[in-house]
Amino acid sequence: MNIALLTAGGIGNRMGQDIPKQFMTIDNIPVIIYTMKAFQEHNEIDAIGVVCLNGWEVMLQAYANQFNITKLQWIFPSGETNQQSIRNGLLGLQAQGCKEDDIVLVHDGVRPLVSARIISENIRKCREFGYAVTGLVCKEAIMEVKGDCLLNIEIPRERLIRTQTPHTYRLRTLLEAHAEAQLRGIENTVASCTLLGELGVEEQHLVIGSERNGLKLTQTEDVELFKALKNTDKEDWMK
Repeated sequence: MNIALLTAGGIGNRMGQDIPKQFMTIDNIPVIIYTMKAFQEHNEIDAIGVVCLNGWEVMLQAYANQFNITKLQWIFPSGETNQQSIRNGLLGLQAQGCKEDDIVLVHDGVRPLVSARIISENIRKCREFGYAVTGLVCKEAIMEVKGDCLLNIEIPRERLIRTQTPHTYRLRTLLEAHAEAQLRGIENTVASCTLLGELGVEEQHLVIGSERNGLKLTQTEDVELFKALKNTDKEDWMK
């Protein structure tokens, strides 16, 4: 089974609104529904689980019913950190009887422009290699900040990846990683790929993402970018 596990446990302080960013409505549709719809409409996704901000579970289910998100099977409680929230979701999948060989695509609930291609390639690479991480090669000149000064980074930008989501693994792999992290006292990694990397996994295979999928709704200006991008199609003449 291929499972989309969406993280929607954040409060959204940087957005500065009275409602969590994943539940804000844009053109009368909640952000989390845009994200869920991408997986709902993909024929290789069998089920969706959402790690939900505590107190918003009923609202999430109501929205899913309203917008016909029939693949939503589970809602799990969030944790205090992103790592804890993902762990809660994984343990929830295990408790619900999901198999250790099931493929789990961990995806940000506020990253709504994930494409069918990216989802398909994550599943394919995970089947082949066991690990798949979405990202883009850096085009920008990357520097390190120290105080208010910028320092040079010696790694060529062609070797630096801006990671996106999904991050895709077998359920067994993620469960074992989180168990090992608890033993080592690793508690606040920002993403599944960094957790696996910190545990020494070096063969996480890249799935080329997109600038559209790079849009994670975090600040108010991201809402305007999302509205523009979701209503824009590629020019007919472009290959």
